[in-house]
Amino acid sequence: MNYIGVNGVPTPSAEAVISVMDHGFMYGMGLFETFRTYGGKTFLLERHIDRLQNSCALLGIRFDADLTRISSEITELLRLNGLDEGYIRYTVSAGEGPLGLTDSDYMKPTVIIYVKPLPEPPADLYTKGKQLWRLNTCRNTPEGEVRFKSLHYMNNILAKRELAMLEREVGNASLLGGAPREGLQLTTEGWLAEGIVSNLFFVANGKLYTPEIGTGILPGITRAVALELAGEAGLEREEGLYIWDELVLADEVFLTNSIQEIVPVTMLVEPGRGHYIVSDGRIGPVTQKLLDKYRAKGMK
Repeated sequence: MNYIGVNGVPTPSAEAVISVMDHGFMYGMGLFETFRTYGGKTFLLERHIDRLQNSCALLGIRFDADLTRISSEITELLRLNGLDEGYIRYTVSAGEGPLGLTDSDYMKPTVIIYVKPLPEPPADLYTKGKQLWRLNTCRNTPEGEVRFKSLHYMNNILAKRELAMLEREVGNASLLGGAPREGLQLTTEGWLAEGIVSNLFFVANGKLYTPEIGTGILPGITRAVALELAGEAGLEREEGLYIWDELVLADEVFLTNSIQEIVPVTMLVEPGRGHYIVSDGRIGPVTQKLLDKYRAKGMK
């Protein structure tokens, strides 16, 4: 990244700084959204900023969103960084405050916009899919009634470290193959929750299932769109409480993520106990239909 947006100003990366008294840095008081472009246009921007603004209000962060201005700032940063398409992270940090916890509202948040090239997925990611590894690191309970997409990401980082450790333990065993891997977190009660950076879905007997928000998962934007598209396609949908054994028996499994869209899972891995092939190792028909509809929506 050559330029980063700092409070509306495109700033050379080496000069982009925040105060050491910013409570985003000190206490994790801040929120962010990640999204992408299609044809150079930000996708689902209104939904992402709406979630961000509502979450800021609940945390007492005075963030007034202007979609036209935000879109213009992103377009300019893409241009300055020489990008036709981009991965965007829009961050609102609480801003400066005293040393110590406060119950006062944050009147001057720090707004930071990062843009970078969209990651180049493996050629067969959307046909042969990912492996999904069951982790021991449980999904922690949310910060409030629902989970914020907050700057406090320790639980996800610990899960990521566990996945890396498990991969090292398996070593060069054929199980690893070349497929990308995601870690799956369960609740402390043993209910399926979500991936480290993704929401979880599975298909069984023609019906679409996804863990309910009450499990403490992030109410993902792509998750919501996938449910809407499934409804448009006439698919029966259910949000609820599910266990690993139900996932193992599924006809299809997929993950949603605002950058990677809808990604099939073709292998479920239970470290130390074995692995299970899903959908004969290839993307299933329901997943393919939803992926096609999602991309068509993005390109409108």
